[in-house]
Amino acid sequence: MKNILKWTLIVLGVLILLIYIFNIDYVFKGVRTIYFTGNNTAFIFDYEFFDNREIKSTNPQPWALHKLYNTVNESDKLKGLNNDRKTKSFLVIKNDSILFEKYSDGHKQTDISNTFSVSKSIVVSMMGKAIMDGKIKSLEQPVSDFFEEYKDGMAGELTVGDLASMSSGMEWSEKYYNPINITSESYFTDDLRSVILRQKIVKKPGQGFRYSSGDTQLLGMVIEKATGTILSDYLTQNFWIPMGAETTALWQIDSEESGMEKTYCCISATARDLARFGKLYINKGKWGDAEILDSTFVELFLNPVFDETPSYGYGWWLYKYKGKKVFTMNGHRGQFVISFPDENIIIVRQGEDNEKGGDGTGDLFQYISEGYKLATAIE
Repeated sequence: MKNILKWTLIVLGVLILLIYIFNIDYVFKGVRTIYFTGNNTAFIFDYEFFDNREIKSTNPQPWALHKLYNTVNESDKLKGLNNDRKTKSFLVIKNDSILFEKYSDGHKQTDISNTFSVSKSIVVSMMGKAIMDGKIKSLEQPVSDFFEEYKDGMAGELTVGDLASMSSGMEWSEKYYNPINITSESYFTDDLRSVILRQKIVKKPGQGFRYSSGDTQLLGMVIEKATGTILSDYLTQNFWIPMGAETTALWQIDSEESGMEKTYCCISATARDLARFGKLYINKGKWGDAEILDSTFVELFLNPVFDETPSYGYGWWLYKYKGKKVFTMNGHRGQFVISFPDENIIIVRQGEDNEKGGDGTGDLFQYISEGYKLATAIE
């Protein structure tokens, strides 16, 4: 027994030494926040284990309730899907009124949860606002204007638009279940800026879409530097307050010392407030009489950048359902904001599980189909 204990301690000691030698000590934070909580990847309530900044609600504008509010029932298929996938929030808005909403497992209307990559669409919206404000010149502005690390070689060709369209050519491996990986390091590091700035551009930028959270993180860093503003504050002042968000949200940061928002993910918000971005884009950038985003940006963002990947524009996913246009905000574990612009329908789903599809969309198309059926059942 003593020998077993001795060799166990030796192996553990060597393992810990190697972790520090290879500079992957971030795994300790991953083990503590993910694996010790019974998960094998980031989860929707993990914001409680990280530092956050507030995205404040100071001018709430509650959604109107449809005259048939919650009188239309879920289909058996939708009910089963929501039960199986541990859905926490399911919301259907039609013509700017809430037609249906349901919260499960103790989750309430005012409860927030991690939206993961849904946040990418919001960050691209912030980029559009920074261009409107004259803080960023255009989508063609070189990233090297903000970070000299990208001034040489192919990196010198990298533009702000390449980051927004995920065509940077950055060396990045998008993996969510591998604890020793750049995606995991970016999630658990205490200094996200340095992690991103050491990523190399290994392919010519602007040539094609390749999903990369590193692109959106660098884009967030560009917005931060260009505006000279804390990103949570920029989002609060330019979107959250003007759009009447009802609940203060949280945005994960790498650490209190560094204070960098994880812009590729991790805005924790309510279903009702996420739906506001669907409405903003359906209304071509307007909120009431106020112009939040220039309509030309909305049109640009909601169209494919590359013919080879028609399902992605600038920060938004683009689909068709029975010939109808659909644009969505998609996040890890099945966080979805689904918008039918021509029918003025918005569907929001937040939950714990999502069927792993080969394209990463998983249950999305079932939620598109079943949500649309529910929204049009009253016609």
